[in-house]
Amino acid sequence: MRSVKLYMAAFLVLLSFAVPGFSLRAAGDGEKDGPQLYARSAVLMDADSGRVLFGKEEDVARPMASTTKIMTCILALEEGEMEQACTVSAGAAAQPQVRLGVRERERYRLADLLYSLMLESHNDSAVVIAEAVGGSVEEFAAMMNRKAEEIGCRDTCFLTPNGLDASDNGAVHSTTARDLALILRYCITESPCREDFLAITRTKDRSIADLDGTRSFSLVNHNAFLTMMEGALTGKTGFTADAGYCYVGALEDGGRTFIVALLACGWPDNRNYKWEDTKELMRYGMEHYHRKEVTLQIPLPDLPVKGGAPASGRLGEEASVRLEAVKSRVTLLLGEGEELVPEAELAKNAAAPVRQGEKMGQVVWTLDGQVMARQEVTAARDVEERTPGWCLCRIAERFFVCSAGSG
Repeated sequence: MRSVKLYMAAFLVLLSFAVPGFSLRAAGDGEKDGPQLYARSAVLMDADSGRVLFGKEEDVARPMASTTKIMTCILALEEGEMEQACTVSAGAAAQPQVRLGVRERERYRLADLLYSLMLESHNDSAVVIAEAVGGSVEEFAAMMNRKAEEIGCRDTCFLTPNGLDASDNGAVHSTTARDLALILRYCITESPCREDFLAITRTKDRSIADLDGTRSFSLVNHNAFLTMMEGALTGKTGFTADAGYCYVGALEDGGRTFIVALLACGWPDNRNYKWEDTKELMRYGMEHYHRKEVTLQIPLPDLPVKGGAPASGRLGEEASVRLEAVKSRVTLLLGEGEELVPEAELAKNAAAPVRQGEKMGQVVWTLDGQVMARQEVTAARDVEERTPGWCLCRIAERFFVCSAGSG
């Protein structure tokens, strides 16, 4: 019986790799008690800090399909003009499904194309946007990669604005679950156009037309997660033959904002796996992570001051200055039993004169190797320079004290 079970387990593992549509629901590496997921790569992220709260193969690069379009959208919002007229090229008009159906030489407002991009995930609209904002698909892809690097992505390669499977000289259009979550985090928390991004991606339906008014279109938002859980903020679905079903989305609950990113989350006929995994991860975050106010306080040593006058006024003493941390409290999303680890990064010494409030270093607070907070460390008082005049004054004071005592 035991040998039969072993053969069956081996068969299921092999089947999961051989058949794209077959998926084993399993926990992330090292997370025996964590969420059980269909996705091959997944991340649950705290949107405020960018910390990964749960990960499963979160740093494995995979194709990401139309989740690509969150980067296309935010770049167009930041670099384009919403009233900009965008002319359809032959290449844009020839894009495969899913498509709006634009025709060569037609013109559209950039703002309208963004609704087409994010509500219906139209591939032709993505190319029209890329050519209008970047001049060409290739240059726009270069802009996407530069932005990804600025955001902090470590293993992302954009080749297309719509997420269709693509490769070029060994490079593959791909990202990681961690990077994808970071991109959405930027879109909703850091971008100067975050409110516009949220407004577009949360719109239920929209009617648009070409600039000549000869053709009109009705758009409907296909992000079903917006109505699945209370507090759902935004998100983008995706699917290609190589990528499988993908999703990235955010949810707000009680002052907490969680981001979920899923890659390779099943193939037909398993399109609902992404919703099951998203809900599983969001519930996990809400149950296990809560906002806590943490007092940032550690003892700090006095810092030697070269050439400084000691507070005691004694000639034989070395000067030092007391240090204090500027910020003392921070509110963070923490799990049960999690504690921040402090490390003081201080100068070995200071040179006189020192002024009260002068920066002397910092205390870095980390959790699981990620920086969660920084405290500036400053001098608590002035320390004057030990000048020849100061020394003469101290000698004179001592002489007069001695003279008075002997008299």
